[in-house]
Amino acid sequence: MRMARKVQSSLTRAQCQYDVVSHPHSSSSLETARVSGIPAERVAKSVILDDHHGHYLMAVLPASRHLDLSKVRTSGEWQITRESTLAHLFDDCERGAVPPLGDSYGLDMVIDPLVTRQKDIYLEAGNHNNLLHMSMPEFLKMVPHAQVRELSQ
Repeated sequence: MRMARKVQSSLTRAQCQYDVVSHPHSSSSLETARVSGIPAERVAKSVILDDHHGHYLMAVLPASRHLDLSKVRTSGEWQITRESTLAHLFDDCERGAVPPLGDSYGLDMVIDPLVTRQKDIYLEAGNHNNLLHMSMPEFLKMVPHAQVRELSQ
């Protein structure tokens, strides 16, 4: 699998220009950056949050940073979603390979400004062996409803 089905559909619908970058199998965004030789601040990672009431939020930040939940909680009582729940939200993805494309999965999304300041970005394609590489304007076409606000520490 080069990329998840919903990711492919979203790329086609948005008419985005992108490259697929293959890399050795990795199990985290930070490891993906390392094995790919890409600066970690240019690899976008997703953290999925829930509010105990069935609402989900995708937080996107650089692989080099950690999510500061206190910055997210100003807009609700969010917690990190259990891994077992992610399988049903991202049913076309390998476990743990969540693309940072909230619109593609019907999720609200917030993006740390450290991501949007990059000239180009790398993101999970839905598996542990491929990244999508695109310019920042192309990425932002994929997530038109995302809010940008500080999320990391």
